[in-house]
Amino acid sequence: MSLIVFPAIDLKGGQVVRLAEGDMNRATVYGDDPAAQALLFADAGAQHLHVVDLDGSFAGHAVNAAAVEAIVAAFPGHVQLGGGIRNREAVERWFDLGVSRIVIGTAALKDPTFVKAAARDFPGGIVVAVDARDGFVATDGWAEKSDMPVVDLARRFEDAGVASLLFTDVGRDGLLKGCNIDATVDLARATAIPVIASGGVAGIADIRILSLHADEGIEGVITGRALYDGRLDLRAALAVARAAA
Repeated sequence: MSLIVFPAIDLKGGQVVRLAEGDMNRATVYGDDPAAQALLFADAGAQHLHVVDLDGSFAGHAVNAAAVEAIVAAFPGHVQLGGGIRNREAVERWFDLGVSRIVIGTAALKDPTFVKAAARDFPGGIVVAVDARDGFVATDGWAEKSDMPVVDLARRFEDAGVASLLFTDVGRDGLLKGCNIDATVDLARATAIPVIASGGVAGIADIRILSLHADEGIEGVITGRALYDGRLDLRAALAVARAAA
């Protein structure tokens, strides 16, 4: 099974940005046309896209809806969306608009019944974000740290029909320090749910190492700043991921 490479488009104020460690005050702007960026990724061969409404993560509801809709309309592949999606109405709305998978983070900790019901009613459509800060789950746009260990949250959804777990080491995100591969693989080994790696991807070496663990439950990897800064070539990353199949 080949590794899925998800180029990331993070939205703040309608612009394409990357944050450092999830800090909204440490945002680097990479463009003001998210749909055009999505097409650039598609032209490089991407079939999957990871989109985050950063403002929505803090507000608890969609803020960059127009930009997301433009991305979904433009991108010919599968769009995975997260950020402030915390109720049934929002889930249904985004699926109706053409989003392929919904990422739910804060609500997974605070309202697991809602998440399990959504996973049951939308098979293969719900991804649970397991955002880690020092081994514990971070919530509310990573602004808060809970007292729940990451593995405990993951196991809570093992029998719920969740498509994947999106594991992010918050302390590495947007810093190009390298993905926390050990923690990601440990989580994949500890649960039956496929895991998507995120946070800190620095270059092709991270893609290559993660691809070696695809048969241990690593489904994919999300990369953002490394692509925008030119440290990672998307075509090369996709080729490495395919070669691991």
